[in-house]
Amino acid sequence: MRPSSCGACCGCEAAAPQADGTIPRVTSAVQSPQDYVQQKAAASGSSFYYAFLFLPPPRRAAITAFYAFCREVDDVVDEVSDPGVAATKLAWWQSEVGRAYAGQPSHPVMQALMPHAAEFGIEARHLLAIIEGCQMDLTQTRYLDFAALEKYCHLVAGIVGEVSARIFGQVDAKTTEYAHKLGLAFQLTNIIRDVGEDARRGRIYLPLDELQRFDVKAHEILKGTYSDRFAALMQFQAERAQALYDEALALLPAADRRSQKPGLMMASIYRTLLREVEASDFQVLHQRIALTPLRKLWLAWKMQALGRF
Repeated sequence: MRPSSCGACCGCEAAAPQADGTIPRVTSAVQSPQDYVQQKAAASGSSFYYAFLFLPPPRRAAITAFYAFCREVDDVVDEVSDPGVAATKLAWWQSEVGRAYAGQPSHPVMQALMPHAAEFGIEARHLLAIIEGCQMDLTQTRYLDFAALEKYCHLVAGIVGEVSARIFGQVDAKTTEYAHKLGLAFQLTNIIRDVGEDARRGRIYLPLDELQRFDVKAHEILKGTYSDRFAALMQFQAERAQALYDEALALLPAADRRSQKPGLMMASIYRTLLREVEASDFQVLHQRIALTPLRKLWLAWKMQALGRF
């Protein structure tokens, strides 16, 4: 999880729950819902945004709105310091999903997303699962083992991959398995990159049994203490993520390889980021390693034009 700009920064008054749970009415005198989600996606600086640029307009509009939804609910966890207020806001988003699928969306993100829901198979269960994953961040700051972490990743990343594959133009049902596997690889890459940033929020996503296996203490991570043991632990995490990328790519059916190029662009960007983290000897406790926007754009273009990583 990482912070990005809040919903009200773009000049419109987005519906967002107050501390008491009441919801202001959306006004959009300055921006349309489409402009709102575009700015939300662009402001994030995410690798996902660079892959969207190469999509035809209808699919680009759908994925941009969907990504903006993901950012909105993720930002609740990352930007709201009071867990009670954050829980209230996520509960509001659950209700907003219900209203939107009943034909009455009030937030500009849902107003932008709903016109695409039927065409691209974006279901309420998908959005509710992502919210459920964000709720886990409010109640759980440690994971006993990889199986527990994998459940969390399924909600916040696997489901995102499933919906994205549909929007990109999936025709083979087997592509869903690829999308979930790739989403898991993306999320593990984020976890590896953000160990220090997450620790400063009191969260450690690295499985506790694996910390014990490599004799790394939680307080060392929370204090930002490097060691050979920490490097070995992180190398293990990176090797697992790299293996998941390979497994995901092997699962992609030939019939969908062309339509799923945006996902392959993201895989190129994320794998390059993971290699950069590895090259730094996992110096992630005091800094957030990132690729420049130009490099992300180059990697995305190379996959689009040349079909290679």
